[in-house]
Amino acid sequence: MGTADSTGEAERLAALLSTLKERSGLSYGALGKRLHLSASTLHRYCNGDAVPADFAPLNRFARLCRATPEELVEVHRRWILADAAREQRGKGAGGTAGGAAPAADPGTPADPPDADDTPKSPETPDTSETEESQDTAETPDSPSAPRPRPRRRLILAATAGVIAVAATAALLVGRLVDDGAGAGAGQAAGAARGPVASPEAAESPSPSPSGSASGKPSASPSPSGTPGASPGSTADGKPAAPAPTGVPFHASVRAHAWENQCSQRYLVDREPDAVRPPPVEQDAPAWVAAMGAVSADEQVVEVTLQGKGSETVVLQALHVRVVRTGEPLPWTDYGTGVGCGGGVALRTFDVDLDQGSPAARAAEGQRPFPYKISESDPEMFRVTAHTGGRDVSWYLEVEWSSGERQGVFRVDDRGRPFRTSASAGRPAYDYPPGASEWSEHQPG
Repeated sequence: MGTADSTGEAERLAALLSTLKERSGLSYGALGKRLHLSASTLHRYCNGDAVPADFAPLNRFARLCRATPEELVEVHRRWILADAAREQRGKGAGGTAGGAAPAADPGTPADPPDADDTPKSPETPDTSETEESQDTAETPDSPSAPRPRPRRRLILAATAGVIAVAATAALLVGRLVDDGAGAGAGQAAGAARGPVASPEAAESPSPSPSGSASGKPSASPSPSGTPGASPGSTADGKPAAPAPTGVPFHASVRAHAWENQCSQRYLVDREPDAVRPPPVEQDAPAWVAAMGAVSADEQVVEVTLQGKGSETVVLQALHVRVVRTGEPLPWTDYGTGVGCGGGVALRTFDVDLDQGSPAARAAEGQRPFPYKISESDPEMFRVTAHTGGRDVSWYLEVEWSSGERQGVFRVDDRGRPFRTSASAGRPAYDYPPGASEWSEHQPG
């Protein structure tokens, strides 16, 4: 994906952001103050000069500009494409000169350089240079260099001889196996080269037949085939392309997505004076981890899936798996904000955790599964799970297929299940704007 693609995706995102900003009637300064961002940063987003590394700032920006649910989804879709184009441009550019791609949001750590591009440390000289220095050490022009010991030469020569003998033996054994193994050996080799199950599918507690990928065995070599064609190569002698393996899409999971700054509440097993002030949405994961918090009554999970290449991936179904359930936590209820007003609810899929077998049900106006994704056509799913009387640990599973491959992809909170607990009857506190401490929640 070249510079033009990278810049084009950023410009399309910027055009939509600029439209929302102009329609809101708010200045960059007013928007930045309410979003805790500088006016210059917002100006760069709306001009296409920068693409934020995280979607949360654009999500809050669009909501503040009163974007419709359809516009919010479109902002997210354009951000995915712009961010992917920027990353692809960064990987493809390497150290070569070219047009400048849209920059990442300031403060975002740059991607680590590839191993091939990393300059060698002075402490670890290149192997070829070391060998050359050993050869030239025998010349009288370099008296300071130590002469290689004869014993070391003898060891190197013996090692080279052993390697040559082993390689010849392996070649002969391989030729004998190829000539006499027959059809059974060909099928075994084909199965070994087939796709393997992804780690996500393997660790699923409830594996299904689709969780284990099974490749179609390759045909065994035939005596009447093309002379000189070896296993693993095509008729013209070119190496056969390896069968694709692993999950054919990228996944981005936001375990703590909010409807707005005031919508989310958390249960914390601490007194108010030991609880930090509420975070903004993008800082929620760190705040939850530090406070040991659990989502109260409701949890919104946002899942974005994008194909890795041109191949189409079919997302067959979305399942809810419950790990454990128990009595609600006897902890204190803390809110993330006060006085935000009504927000735009995006409930694409709804999960009632109080049911015996919770299921992800498409909300009104939302198309149910299956879906199709590719590199240029991602999908974002927003799952709202709620409970009124239980403490539930749960995760999601996505059934997928691509060609002859299929599997199950687990969606969770960085390897841990999501956790949502009811808060009815628990002490509740809020943190009003401008306050310096928590105060008791005032209903209404």
